[in-house]
Amino acid sequence: MGDTLITVIAIVLAAVLMFVFPLMTMSDRTDDVSQLAVETATTEFVDDVRSTGKLSMDKYSRFVEDISATGNSYDVQMEAQILDENPGKKTTQAESTKIGENVYYTMYTSQIMDTINPSSGATKTLALKEGDIFSTSVKNTNSTLSQQLKNFFYSVTGNDTYTIAAEHAGIVTANGAGN
Repeated sequence: MGDTLITVIAIVLAAVLMFVFPLMTMSDRTDDVSQLAVETATTEFVDDVRSTGKLSMDKYSRFVEDISATGNSYDVQMEAQILDENPGKKTTQAESTKIGENVYYTMYTSQIMDTINPSSGATKTLALKEGDIFSTSVKNTNSTLSQQLKNFFYSVTGNDTYTIAAEHAGIVTANGAGN
């Protein structure tokens, strides 16, 4: 009886070591590759918008296709902080400078999508100007294989957690309306 129990435990332990841990390691590597791809795509998307000053539905669609190629689903949040310059002027000797503070008003994802989504069939573009700030945040919404295995073995992650995420932001360096 004692030898049979030890044999069963040894077989179970061998199965775990031979199959489960390599599967967990490979699924973690897959998440790492997806993380890198999403970070790269997010950085390129934001930098493209920053350098051109324009956001179109074509650019957004290409970005979503790029990140979706990882096999995961994502929640994409965009934010555009539009510079509303104070027109007040103050003259000191030979130099004119603005008085007061520059104020930003913010457009969030739903407002940006309403602006660029062609409901009438005509292509629309969100034109940003120099000094505006554009940012994008991406988080996966599905549960990856790595998350599922960790939940099964460790009960570490919860339903609200994500394993793949990226953020990038920057100041717009070109006027999009003038081009």
